Amino acid sequence: MSYTALVTGADHGIGFELVRRLLEEGHWVFAGRFNPEEQGLAELASEFGEQLILLDLDVGNDASVQAAAAKVREHTDSLDLLINNAAILGDIETTVLGELDFDEMLQVFNVNALGSLRVTNALIELILNSPSRTIANISSEAGSIGQCYRDSWFAYTMSKAAVNMHSNVVHKGVKARGGQVLVLHPGWVQTFMRGEKDSAATLTPEQSAGKLWGLIREAMERRGEPAEAPVFLDVEGHVLPW
Repeated sequence: MSYTALVTGADHGIGFELVRRLLEEGHWVFAGRFNPEEQGLAELASEFGEQLILLDLDVGNDASVQAAAAKVREHTDSLDLLINNAAILGDIETTVLGELDFDEMLQVFNVNALGSLRVTNALIELILNSPSRTIANISSEAGSIGQCYRDSWFAYTMSKAAVNMHSNVVHKGVKARGGQVLVLHPGWVQTFMRGEKDSAATLTPEQSAGKLWGLIREAMERRGEPAEAPVFLDVEGHVLPW
């Protein structure tokens, strides 16, 4: 079965690899591009042609999200899958004993927590027009209050906890119409979120994207009555505490 999907934060890393995997399996993809100077998506567009549509998309900006949603509506009246992947890290060093940068925290919260909700809100009717009606929010174990061990990472952890909460609220708002929200932790991935490649991480972006897509595809294929609430899963399919 061929799906129509939108992936945010698709310039590189997990988002880019999710786009590539979806294309290779024959799905149609809208890819949210934040930095047009990165060439990976342009190369995929050359390879896959009309199967891939690039969207200039800053999930932290209302006008950008609305413009991207309008472009999606020009091409389709339904969207099978939205993968909210875009995120930034922020300061991960300063504890409450140091001088915290609250303006930066607001920026991280705007992109990570409100960004995914902003995109979901702009596209929700297209999603609910689809028989699949699936939203996959890429969260993090860092947002789990039940297993918190950090003494810093305020912006990132708080923003991901907010993602988990709005995922639950959105799921409850769409399940009566057959919609579902998935909440997924991608694992410790070799990305550039800290400014340089996190080479000590245990998963490559390709590996993480493959595992994430496996979980998403399984949830889409086994569709029945939507669950009462979403489940918070790690990349191996294990349940994480909220």
